[in-house]
Amino acid sequence: MKDTGLKKTFRALMTEAYNDFLRSKMVTAPERGISIDATALHPCLKPHQTAIIRWALRKGNAAIFAAFGLGKTMMQLEIGRHISQHTCEPFLITAPLGVRQEFRRDAATLGLDLTFIRETSEAKFGAPHIYLTNYESVREGKIDPRKFGGASLDEAAILRGFGGTKTFREFMRLYENGQVRYKFVATATPSPNEYIELLAYAAFLDVMDVSQAKTRFFKRDSTKADNLTLHATKEREFWLWVSSWAIFLQSPEDLGFDGSEYALPDLHVEWHELPSDHTTAPPEKGGQGRLIRSTALGITHAAREKKDSLQARVRRVRQLIGLRENPEQFIVWCDRNDEQRAIDRTLEEMGVSVSSLHGDQSIDIREGLMMAWKNRQTTAFVSKPVMYGAGVNLQQCHTAIYAGIGFKFAEFLQSVKRIHRFLQSRTVTIHLIYTEAEREVRRVLEEKWQKHNELVAQMSAIIREYGLATNALEHEFGRSLGIERTEASGENWKMVHNDAVLETAAMPDASVHLVLSSIPFSTQYEYSPSYNDFGHTETNEQFWEQMGFLIPELWRVLQPGRACLIHVKDRIVPGGLNGMGFQTAYPFHCDAIRHFQRGGFAYLGMKTIVTDVVRENNQTYRLGWTEQCKDGSRMGVGMPEYLLIFRRPPTDSSKGYADAPVIKEKAEYSRSRWQIDAHGFARSSGNRLLSPEDLQGVPHERIFKMFREFSRTQVYDFERHVALSESLETCQECGHIHLKPTHCDQITVQHALGPEDPEPLRCPGAGRLPVTFMLLQPQSWHPDVWTDITRMLSLNSAQSASGREMHLCPMQFDLADRAIAQFTMKGETIFDPFGGLGTVPLRAIKLGRKGIACELAASYWRDACFYLEAAERQMATPSLFDLLAEEVTQEVSA
Repeated sequence: MKDTGLKKTFRALMTEAYNDFLRSKMVTAPERGISIDATALHPCLKPHQTAIIRWALRKGNAAIFAAFGLGKTMMQLEIGRHISQHTCEPFLITAPLGVRQEFRRDAATLGLDLTFIRETSEAKFGAPHIYLTNYESVREGKIDPRKFGGASLDEAAILRGFGGTKTFREFMRLYENGQVRYKFVATATPSPNEYIELLAYAAFLDVMDVSQAKTRFFKRDSTKADNLTLHATKEREFWLWVSSWAIFLQSPEDLGFDGSEYALPDLHVEWHELPSDHTTAPPEKGGQGRLIRSTALGITHAAREKKDSLQARVRRVRQLIGLRENPEQFIVWCDRNDEQRAIDRTLEEMGVSVSSLHGDQSIDIREGLMMAWKNRQTTAFVSKPVMYGAGVNLQQCHTAIYAGIGFKFAEFLQSVKRIHRFLQSRTVTIHLIYTEAEREVRRVLEEKWQKHNELVAQMSAIIREYGLATNALEHEFGRSLGIERTEASGENWKMVHNDAVLETAAMPDASVHLVLSSIPFSTQYEYSPSYNDFGHTETNEQFWEQMGFLIPELWRVLQPGRACLIHVKDRIVPGGLNGMGFQTAYPFHCDAIRHFQRGGFAYLGMKTIVTDVVRENNQTYRLGWTEQCKDGSRMGVGMPEYLLIFRRPPTDSSKGYADAPVIKEKAEYSRSRWQIDAHGFARSSGNRLLSPEDLQGVPHERIFKMFREFSRTQVYDFERHVALSESLETCQECGHIHLKPTHCDQITVQHALGPEDPEPLRCPGAGRLPVTFMLLQPQSWHPDVWTDITRMLSLNSAQSASGREMHLCPMQFDLADRAIAQFTMKGETIFDPFGGLGTVPLRAIKLGRKGIACELAASYWRDACFYLEAAERQMATPSLFDLLAEEVTQEVSA
């Protein structure tokens, strides 16, 4: 097409349409509630409570994370009153056991009727009313929240167990996808440093699916699915997004109200370290002894330490109680039943009256003991943080003793805030008892406490900056639409910092000889905070809508008859997202084929790149061995990668040759190479796999290579493959592979330590294959199934070595080299619209071609420029052998 005025008009219209599409991607939590005038709220409410109630009602689905003493109970009750009146249906509040009295007291203040129920049949429907129940009743199916006009979760600790508890799964099943129209969450201690908890709140409130939120904001840990780290570029956007559906309020002053009566008292923390008995340190799993005890070794050792130090810790509790100079009330928190029984006996011996609340008591008995302590009829309140560390108000006293410390920070902080809260008039003192072996537990606890305070302060700063505005995210990131184009180049490369659509649209027609790219995997990853990012999408349909702007431009800039190679991988769809309860696969490569065909490309086929199923399972937990043994019908397969091969049809269709064909010199591209490339299989003689004896005493890395090479030269035998893998066990002591023993605990093996150490050694650590990667991967003879792509041979290795941020989906060198060599000639130009770290132009330079790439993420673009400059310098610098060859040539010529 000639560069006419019509073409310019078309480009302008396309750009305008594209910008409109980008603006449509900007989403915050929607407003799905009701608007209430301030005069309609109860006059006893504080100004900050009135503001939050109106905001939450307007949202319809919202979280109130307000500090202790700011009135969450009052706010939930008033929200329930208005939702109930609006729907003409009852409103349900679900709360922990033991807080009924708190709700009854505040309901009386608001003039509301509040009824506690244990079954749905106890509620009356078709009229406004507020009901209170406990989590157990909902979990056990006695209460159906879907029958109510709205619902609120008080101290929703169940959402901290995302995916792992019966309570969480049942609540999500009952509440998700609008089954309860108006939903609210209220707690004083969400854990900002436990991101998965915040994502669970968002999913519960129908704001965003957990998988989508992970993709949008977080780096992934390949070894643990829910170990999340915020992208540095996404941190502020994440907290602004959270503020669109949740309010973190530490003081009324955060919203511009008077906070003089909400000053927190001082908190005095005293740590009491007790010596550990190191002579009883438990041995290693293999039987080797330990010199010292340490709970840093895991939960099992921590539990053992708690048990062995029980009497010493109870003695310290007795000492601390005996040091009191007055008969004031106090609290003792413990974690174990044996601790609580021992403390109860100690208090009885000391003549101290006690309200000790145990889990085996009925709720009525516990409430009676609680009221006795609140009425000052008893002196000591004894219980566990997991039971009464949340919801209840215990601030009539100001001293708490912890008989031990543990790993559960949220429960710990909740229990501290039972007395260290607004309206507490005295300095609060907490005593924390731990042993020498628990120093690591203390360190982690203090670290989480500090991180919690930092992130809560960050949220408070956002609230002070934007208040309860609903458009904070749009205001902050609306300017991220669009990008200032920046270009860097060398003799054989050009790297552009720009949007792929806008950059490709500005390129000349038929200006590249090959398009080679690893396109974004739909909603799987985001590479930058910009809404121009293709990964910054809500749905697969939205992703392909954006690709619909790019694909025709790729077709246009590619020379007629030339190839477009697209690297893709199918995606895993979580059971909660697909509604089926088990993970399925989204055939991303099929959609890619369809959309590229729709854009004018002809589909020629695909190469398959096999991946490691064990590494994949560590990321998705989809193919776990244990789960497959429970039900093999849900077994899928490891997700391979694909290199899809497309072609822009040539101008002359009579012969099908490209306008500028890729010509191979027969001297370089031999008949043999052609036959092997063209044939479906390549077989050779041989009739057995490696035997277990062949692998005895060989390290992992050699086993992997031996099996790969042997598989390529021998006839494959599936059952032999399985038997070989079953015969191997991993020695945890030396890292070598040994024969599987008849009795694992009595194994005696020959370690491959050389002739100087011929003594057979006992191998106490034998017992399993590696769990972090697949040692004996199936190999392929077929040219369209590539099992020899080196997964770590990419620019990510260089990124890791230099301490830079690693790319999420780097293309492997092997893959790029083969594609460039097969589909281009020297001197031609290869284009990658999603350049990332510059792999495609880098390999193009190495193979004597020219490379052009576009990258939206500034950090990746800068790193790519660094690599490309270094590569071109290296190619231009002659080696010693090059200089010697040049001297010989000159001498011969002379």
